[in-house]
Amino acid sequence: MARFNTTSWAKYSVIAASLAGVMMLSGCAKKEEQATTTLNIGYQKYGILPILKARGDLEKALKEQGVQVKWVEFPAGPQLLEGLNVGSVSLGEAGEAPPIFAQAANPNLVYVANQPPAPKAEALLVQKDSPIHSIKDLKGKRVALNKGSNVHYLLLKVLEANNLSLSDIQPVYLPPSDARAAFEKGAVDAWVIWDPFFAAAEHQIQARVLATGENLVSNHQFYLADRKFAENNPKVLNTVVQTLNQTTEWVSSHQDEAAKLLEKPTALEFDVLKTSISRMGFGVQPISDKVAQEQQQVADAFYTQKLIPNKLTIQDAILKLK
Repeated sequence: MARFNTTSWAKYSVIAASLAGVMMLSGCAKKEEQATTTLNIGYQKYGILPILKARGDLEKALKEQGVQVKWVEFPAGPQLLEGLNVGSVSLGEAGEAPPIFAQAANPNLVYVANQPPAPKAEALLVQKDSPIHSIKDLKGKRVALNKGSNVHYLLLKVLEANNLSLSDIQPVYLPPSDARAAFEKGAVDAWVIWDPFFAAAEHQIQARVLATGENLVSNHQFYLADRKFAENNPKVLNTVVQTLNQTTEWVSSHQDEAAKLLEKPTALEFDVLKTSISRMGFGVQPISDKVAQEQQQVADAFYTQKLIPNKLTIQDAILKLK
């Protein structure tokens, strides 16, 4: 069975060699002229955005507004949000953790919308023949994770639920591809990881789930934008959110077709993608107060762990769609 090639697109430690297409949303100065605008969207190889890109629905929806769509690929959320910071993209998608670090560095970032919770899309894994059968068995053991990622928060909550803390285990901070290699070699005892890496480990090496995020974390996917773009272009932004919502509805009822659309860009097997997609949160909606509060809890936990230098107020970065 083919192995999941993570090195080409998933390493958090790899910074994109170039941030191509530095084009912010712009228009003609003269009102009588037809506006020529370009919306640059940052995307990764897995998720709703590459499906939206493949289907071409957003291009059709924005054509009437005189807006062209340009797609800029990034290897992971932190690099994508850095692209948002420097102006190579106006909008993009990331999980819970990258926006927190981005907000700490860039007050112009805003949360626009989110997908519903997907707590089963991340998990704490052990090898299929591991003697570890409970969270308490992790005491003193080596646990691999990507530092400052969504699963960093998951690990904190899993340990807390079992009256343990990070000091009771040996955290080993590794990006996904290195963590997968260490996990397979037995250099670590457990691995906390998200989809599609999670599903790949289940299918390819029969990794066993010790815990998922269910009843512990939300694990939202967020859509984020440059504040100036978002405030100046509410009509475009609403069209984007509506089209994203329609796309998740299509994915929910066409999971096989969605998996096939992702096979080539991700180099993942159909079964891995089908499992990953089944654990997504379907729907895209504006940020509610509840979601903002949940994201605040993640930010507060990261501040307590000294992963960010200052306390953040997530509500300061929430954009209310008009």
